[in-house]
Amino acid sequence: MGLKLRIHVFGRLICAALIVGCVGMGPEYQRPEPVGTLPDSFEQVSAETAGYLVDDAWWREFNDPDLDRLVQDVLAYNWDLKQAAARILEARARFRETRSDRYPELGFNASADRRNLSGNQGSAELDITSYELSLGVSYEVDLWGRFASLTDAARSDLLAEEETRRTLAQSIVAETVLLYLEIESLERRIQIARQNIDSFRRSLEFVSTRYRRGLISVLDVRQARRVLAQAEAVLPELEQLLGLRQQELAVLLGRYPTTSDPRQQPEDYFQQMPPVPPGLPSELLQRRPDIRAAEARLQAANRRIGAAKAARFPSIFLTGDYGFSSDELNRLVDLDFDFWSATAGLTQPIFNAGRLKANQRGAEARYEQEAAVYARTLLTAFSEVEAALLTRRKQIERRERLYRFREEARATGRVAAQRYIRGLTPYLDVLDAQRTRFEAEDQLVRVELVVLSNRVQLYRALGGNWAAPDMSPDALLSDAQVTGKGEESP
Repeated sequence: MGLKLRIHVFGRLICAALIVGCVGMGPEYQRPEPVGTLPDSFEQVSAETAGYLVDDAWWREFNDPDLDRLVQDVLAYNWDLKQAAARILEARARFRETRSDRYPELGFNASADRRNLSGNQGSAELDITSYELSLGVSYEVDLWGRFASLTDAARSDLLAEEETRRTLAQSIVAETVLLYLEIESLERRIQIARQNIDSFRRSLEFVSTRYRRGLISVLDVRQARRVLAQAEAVLPELEQLLGLRQQELAVLLGRYPTTSDPRQQPEDYFQQMPPVPPGLPSELLQRRPDIRAAEARLQAANRRIGAAKAARFPSIFLTGDYGFSSDELNRLVDLDFDFWSATAGLTQPIFNAGRLKANQRGAEARYEQEAAVYARTLLTAFSEVEAALLTRRKQIERRERLYRFREEARATGRVAAQRYIRGLTPYLDVLDAQRTRFEAEDQLVRVELVVLSNRVQLYRALGGNWAAPDMSPDALLSDAQVTGKGEESP
């Protein structure tokens, strides 16, 4: 048989095996129905938020270039994102490794052998030399679709890793924006606390002067000193919180944790943003990457059931070799010294103490686990959206009432100071009015932080577009990204 004919026979044999293979054994995947009947709209949605969510770089709504730059830096330099990108590359490698089992394996072999046969009973001593050059092919027919199921499962694992990275990006970007907003809020609270301390110091100087003139008793001086000391005790705690948040933000950006002095913040910083249209509950299944990741893991578990079931059925192996063998090296590739072989084998598990059956039952149980995780992820997603919508409405109401509380506290302080100067009220009323004003201003700043933070949480719950910069694994793991440094944060 000629060389071309032999190669043709091997090719036809492998093609036939490929056609026979890939008979699926696993259950057909169907997306589980959501827990309960989904409503037509979110319960906490109002008429002003009707419409569809537009994916965008949502953090730009804050109109802060420094914040925009921080988000870009954290997407480029955060080490958790780099780790997630490396996991995607690992999942890609596992997918390619698993997929390779579906194809024939081709191997090359070259050997040289020399033997010496000692003489016996007068026979001469012999030296035997042989050379061999061969090409081998081996292939396991995927008759029941085991390799196909494992390949699909690895593909779903890869998809789950990619969606998990997007989920992580959501969390990191949200945490960055929240830390930035909290830092600004702490700077405003420090600013208010220092203004309050200055006010109490001026009050102490005022009452001390009146005491030296004999116009008031020492009780007013003691009360002014007590209130001043109480106000001064608040400042170190706020400065400590500011430093801790600055350090946390630096770590997110992949930098050494450092602190800086608080910046001056404008009083009229707060802006009422338009409501976010949340869309429909059914759309959330496609928008949120954590839901897509949970479904991808569920699909992988489904395909592994088929692989475990296929492992209980017979396996067909095909092997073939073609090469040359000669006792002289210069005649090794002579067609007169060629050889070939083809083998087909079948193996069937008969007794393994229930190992393969237990493996199938375990795969089915893992599918049920992933189904429960998928259902819980759905409920968590819906809960986060409803909670964010409810929080927005109630905190805006609270902010409006605290704003009125602050304005009344300021007016009360002015009236109390005027009445004290006229001798119509004790100095304790003035101090109480000053403390109330400080409390109102501090509470207003804190609730405004809650309102702004709720904006972040709502976008995160809705699964908007969080990856405006290049977030591909290759880009995140490039040398320039790993070794580069971003600009310093303000």
